[in-house]
Amino acid sequence: MLHYYIYYRVQPEHVVQAEAAVKQIQSEIARRFGISGSLLKKRGEPNLWMETYPGLAPGTGFETALKQAEDKAGIAALLRDNGARHVECFQD
Repeated sequence: MLHYYIYYRVQPEHVVQAEAAVKQIQSEIARRFGISGSLLKKRGEPNLWMETYPGLAPGTGFETALKQAEDKAGIAALLRDNGARHVECFQD
């Protein structure tokens, strides 16, 4: 199984909008893949966020679907570092 971890920095003035965008992304992922993502915020650094998506089978097209959901939610405009979201994938 594959486990995805996506981390990024939110612009402080866009925290409310970014949280709404993440909820939209996670809703789309849940609809398409039947998994619930989680949103974590780093202790002591509240603008560093991480989404996790556990337990995906290889070859499902998750990364393409994630990118589509990100674009639809417009999250890049709400982030620091030119909208960079760093995607890491681990397997068990």
